[in-house]
Amino acid sequence: MRYVAFDVETPNRYNNRMSAIGISVVEDGRIVDSFFSLVDPEQPFDWFNTQLTGIDGEAVLGAPTFDELWPRIEPILNSGLLVAHNAAFDMGVLKKCLRGYGIEWRPRVKGLCTVLMGRRLLPGISHRLGDMCAYYGIDLVHHRADSDSRACAQILIRYMESGAAPERYIRYYSME
Repeated sequence: MRYVAFDVETPNRYNNRMSAIGISVVEDGRIVDSFFSLVDPEQPFDWFNTQLTGIDGEAVLGAPTFDELWPRIEPILNSGLLVAHNAAFDMGVLKKCLRGYGIEWRPRVKGLCTVLMGRRLLPGISHRLGDMCAYYGIDLVHHRADSDSRACAQILIRYMESGAAPERYIRYYSME
């Protein structure tokens, strides 16, 4: 099974555009590929989001817009089961970007949420990304899409190493 862990950062409170995307691909229990890009959201940045992510309008100058980036990331996202830490957020941003740019993709995608998996596998502890990385000794530069997607992939790998069967946690996310 191939897993495609991804994470997005957003420019503002509307969460309908990306300012960055990170993707980490897992096969045979290890990360075999990765991708990162800043994204020009074509929207203003909120102070809070800039403080959180370190990304502002100047940082994305010359970066591709989502519709320009889509031909590059679609094959990667289509290549395996999508995984995100708090998948409802990342899938929601992806859905809003697709809709906002008039891009048709699949009406529903199968995916895994490592937060939901973790709550079942490790009840009674915090499942925030930083806490899970501390628990497993995973390096993290939080709110950096490349680091966050890699951490998500590593958490999934730890779950599988402990005997978890990811297919038991698959959910469907609407992209319409």
